[in-house]
Formats: sequence, C-alpha cells, structure tokens
Amino acid sequence: MTSLLGILLALACALATNVGFLFKHRGACAAPPVDIRRPLWTARRLYSSRLFTIGMVIATGAWLFHVAAMAVAPLSLVQAVLAGGVVLLAVLAERLFGLKIGRRQWLGLGMTALGLMLLGVTLPASHGAQSRFSVPGMIAFETALIAAGTLLIMGPRIGARREHHGFMLGAAAGILFGVSDVAIKAISGMVGSGGVFGLLSPWLLVTIGASIAAFYACAKSLQDGEAVPVIAVTGAAANVSGVVGGIIVFGDPLGGNPVAMMVQAFAFALVLVAAWLMPAPVRAAAGRSVAA
Repeated sequence: MTSLLGILLALACALATNVGFLFKHRGACAAPPVDIRRPLWTARRLYSSRLFTIGMVIATGAWLFHVAAMAVAPLSLVQAVLAGGVVLLAVLAERLFGLKIGRRQWLGLGMTALGLMLLGVTLPASHGAQSRFSVPGMIAFETALIAAGTLLIMGPRIGARREHHGFMLGAAAGILFGVSDVAIKAISGMVGSGGVFGLLSPWLLVTIGASIAAFYACAKSLQDGEAVPVIAVTGAAANVSGVVGGIIVFGDPLGGNPVAMMVQAFAFALVLVAAWLMPAPVRAAAGRSVAA
C-alpha cells in the first residue's frame, strides 16, 4: 500500500513538473528576452507573465509531491516513475499545448526515459540519509559541474552552433540544478550533525548561486530552444548530475554485481545518445530561417 501511494505521488510529481515546464515555456516566450545584465528587471518581466507565474506555482507543487513520494517509497522506485514522466511530457506537449514533436525527439525521449529508469531500478537501495562527504571530493565535483555548465552557457562564443544554444542552455540549467541539489544534500548532513549552525557554510552560497544561475539559464533556454527537447534535457541533466554526485561525493553504492554495473553503463550511454538525438538537425533549422 505504501509503495502504491509512493507511485501515485511520483506520477503526480511527473505530471505537475511537465505541465509546469510547459506553462513556463509559454510564459517565457511571451516575456522580453532574458538579459543577464539586468537580472532584477528580467525576473520582474518573467513573473509579470501570468503563464510563467502559473508554471512556477505548479513546479512548487511538483516539488512537494516529490518530497512526499520519497517519504513513503524507496528512492529507486520514485526515480523510475519520474523517469517515465519524460514520455508523459511529449503526450502533454502534443495533446494539450499543440506542440509538434518529430521522430528524432520521440526516439530521444524514449531513450532518455529508458536510461533513467534503468538507473533507478539498478542502483541499490540506500538505507538512511547518507550525507557525509569528502570536502576535496565535493569541491572537485562541484567545480567540474560548474565548469561544464559555464561552457554550455558560453556555447556560441567558443564555437558551438547558435541554433542549438537553447538546448545547451537547458543542459546547463539541469547541471546547475544538480550543483544546487548536491550542495543541499551536504548542508542537510551538516545541519543534522551541528544544528542550525550547519547553515553557516560556503555550500549555502553555492546553493543560492547555482539556483539563481539555473533559473536564468532555464528561462533563456525556454525562449531560445524547442520546448520538449529543452525540458527533457534539463530534467535528464539534473537527474544524472544528482545520481553521479551521490556516487562520487556521498559514496552511494553502485550495482552490487557486474551485470548491474553493465546495465548502468548502458543507461548512461542511452542518456548521452538521446541528448545528441533530440535537437533538430542544423540543416533543417537553417532551411527554416532561409524560408522565413
């Protein structure tokens, strides 16, 4: 009964997350372009869009469903259900929001969902909230993620194709959300051992900075990229960053046998190939711009 309740809560989280993202996409596209040089003005403009605000409210509800699901069901089960929600995103986008999804995107979404589900069901269940970590390992991991996110944000300035910058910003936003999640996990352990003084940590600044950067990168990605690929890569990047952070920083166990480890490697490969598939071909994007 508890697992069934956890599945229902995770499904509600997946539904709310995707609906919230689609509302935010519509709202962000109706707002003026994100200008990081004017962050407060940009935030006011985004929140002045009713659809964007509705999306943020729905996303808050999704977070509450996520917390409730993890409280009553194994984390691996919750992750598997949330991963399946990637396909739900495509159905909602086509049926309710009238967005067109190509075969490449359907294939990429399916591979993303399969890869994340395989990770969710093959990672051993962890007992207790393991939050102890190595400070050097934490610094190295968070620095690597921030560097990767920064390179993706800078994309066109370092030679990447501008047509794919929205997709790259979505990946950067997901990675930065992962930076924030890993830092929050570390802070939770410090609060557990030292009380409220655990909040007086440099990781709180990392959490705040990464969350703010992810907010603007996400909003800009929704303005510049196709909704479904951008939303999917944002969620996948955040999910994979969290899984890898748990393994590297907090010592979460990998598969207990060679078969499970091979399945996990295959799952990571599926997610990477899906990320390559989902952006529209450059020649098609170029053709549309010429026709316009």
